Amino acid sequence: MKKKALYVISILTISLFTIIACSKDGSGGGNNGGGSSVDCSTVSNKSFAADVNPIIQSSCNQAGCHASGSTNGPGALTNHAQVQASAAAVRSAIASGRMPQNTTLSASQKNSIICWIDSGAPNN
Repeated sequence: MKKKALYVISILTISLFTIIACSKDGSGGGNNGGGSSVDCSTVSNKSFAADVNPIIQSSCNQAGCHASGSTNGPGALTNHAQVQASAAAVRSAIASGRMPQNTTLSASQKNSIICWIDSGAPNN
């Protein structure tokens, strides 16, 4: 019985470390938090073409992340339709700081994406 309990504790410990290791920084936090309340009336840079897409393409649409053919998370994020279809997942991941994994977005960049999504993710 003690061996079984030790086995279960070991598996749970390994699982916990794996989950923590796979998160961006282990804290689950970010500049804006998971729920992220942003006053979008003060954010002027929320155009998809001029503001959001360049951030997505430079920070998310990389080999091994969300480039063409990707099956990671919401999949590829190479055009407006793909980003718009994944808006809720993108918002959550950006707001919480889980994504992008290989870089950190500024508060202004996060706010651009969040406010663009909160305004209906238009193709503007």
